[in-house]
Amino acid sequence: MKRFLHFLILLGIWMLLTWSVAWQEVLVGVVVALIAELLLGDIFPIGAIKLFNPIRLYWMIVYAVVFLGYVIRANFDVAYRVLNLYMPIRPGIVKVKMRLKSDMARTFLANSITLTPGTLTVDCVGENLYVHWINITSDDPEKETEIIVSRFENLLERIFE
Repeated sequence: MKRFLHFLILLGIWMLLTWSVAWQEVLVGVVVALIAELLLGDIFPIGAIKLFNPIRLYWMIVYAVVFLGYVIRANFDVAYRVLNLYMPIRPGIVKVKMRLKSDMARTFLANSITLTPGTLTVDCVGENLYVHWINITSDDPEKETEIIVSRFENLLERIFE
């Protein structure tokens, strides 16, 4: 059953990428999805299946909108810092604490931080992330965690945990 569900997911991805329902495209998609499932089915994360819960899908959409908003805002912030004659930056690496437990949620959080302009996840050790930040606004670790991590973490908990 698990392999069949993986096959359907791969076929669905193929159909979205080709955006065609011609029988030739579907046939090629079935063959490609079948081969991919046979070769790579064992490494597909088991926890990913629970993400197809409608409530989790809703929170994924909310997360995508919130994430996009933060990315747009951060783009303007970085553009301001680059174009300003005085370069108002205070770069450094900060240690922030995560509440997330699952590896998939932690990966999403680290990637979300990295994809947001002005921040870059450098390392993940235990419950801590080390983040390079273009403008450190606080020397308090709690405040840094609130600014960098909490905006994404609350939604990721609803999706992955």
